[in-house]
Amino acid sequence: MSAEQGGRGLHPDTLAVGHGYDPSEAWGAAKPPIVLTSTFVYPSAQAAKDFHRAFFDGATEAEHGGPIPDGFIYSRLGHPNLDMVERRVAALDRAEDTACFNSGMSAVSTVALAFLRPGDSVVYSRPIYSGTDNLLHKVMVDFGVHVEGVIDACDAAQIRAAAEAALAKGPVALFMLESPANPTAAIVDIALVRRIADEIGVRQGRRPLISVDNTFLGPLLQNPAEHGADLTITSLTKYCGGHSDLLAGSVSGSKDLIGQLKSLRMILGNHMEPFTAWLMLRSLESLAVRTERACANALTVATFLRDHPKVASLTYVGFLPEGSPARAVYDRQCAGAGSTFSFAPHGGEAEAFRFLDQLKLLKNAVSLGGSETLICHPATTTHYSIPRERREASGITDATLRLSIGLEHPDDLIAEMARGLDAG
Repeated sequence: MSAEQGGRGLHPDTLAVGHGYDPSEAWGAAKPPIVLTSTFVYPSAQAAKDFHRAFFDGATEAEHGGPIPDGFIYSRLGHPNLDMVERRVAALDRAEDTACFNSGMSAVSTVALAFLRPGDSVVYSRPIYSGTDNLLHKVMVDFGVHVEGVIDACDAAQIRAAAEAALAKGPVALFMLESPANPTAAIVDIALVRRIADEIGVRQGRRPLISVDNTFLGPLLQNPAEHGADLTITSLTKYCGGHSDLLAGSVSGSKDLIGQLKSLRMILGNHMEPFTAWLMLRSLESLAVRTERACANALTVATFLRDHPKVASLTYVGFLPEGSPARAVYDRQCAGAGSTFSFAPHGGEAEAFRFLDQLKLLKNAVSLGGSETLICHPATTTHYSIPRERREASGITDATLRLSIGLEHPDDLIAEMARGLDAG
């Protein structure tokens, strides 16, 4: 059953709870079992041939002479728990298909390796997740890929300037975007990028693909495909996993594009294994209620920080200025502000460190989207490997602190942050 057929008419909250699993396929178990096996037994020699033909050749029913055989071969190629998660994430992303991976960076890397070739150019939004930044600047350039960044991806002139610089080096094959950005929560106008990509497609004979990292908001608060993205990338480790106890990633899009990613995934061996897939199914069931609570907490905490005299700046997207281009994009593109944003106390690294060292309830750790509130200093942790010049030009200063609000009572979070700020 396709995501479109199975999810028709249902709210995302409902899809997150049970979509992609049929109890009749597992002895009536109310919850999916974990299928821990590396290989699957064929019912016959002909079935083995049919399974492989269907998997590797993508044979249609007409070519096959009847229904396509339904079965699994080897867990690197696919397994029941992976199939369930991919159906559910595809339904949430409102996509034809999804490929799930063993980490968010596996998802990002597989997209780059699948759709970029030597001589191609890629335009990316800045700042971007440090792993993606390193992939582009330290790996893909060694394969002959040209990289060009754009800081304000709500500004048509800046996007076109970056695209022209990229075109001067080679055909633009991919726009690699992240919105909101990590860690500054900068917004990208996906529809605007799509219009510019269409223009480039006319000039060079093929339209660049558009991928959007949707990790900061997730499928309940933003749907990049609705605004022109070809591929929606999510670090499932974060909000979809939601408990800081797994690593996983996904890419959603058309069957054709996802099919190419799944073929490459089979070769690379970076698929999501059964236990993680089972944990993801568990976690997705509570995504809606966790999102609602975390967003409410974040608004309360962000309001406190905005009004505190010792806070110099705040990037919470719910406070984007009315009438600004970014606010217009946010209102059109997003269903909520999420719960990860950055702020900076007055001063620099010393003041930021002094604040961090006062904290007990808030955990000083990388990552985001868990049930607990996490905070870190990007310049010396998540974005440490990014050159200072590129980091600061993207808005990441020595005072910047990234905050991922969890599910604790907001009064407790505010009380602790007030003590930390007062100590500075």
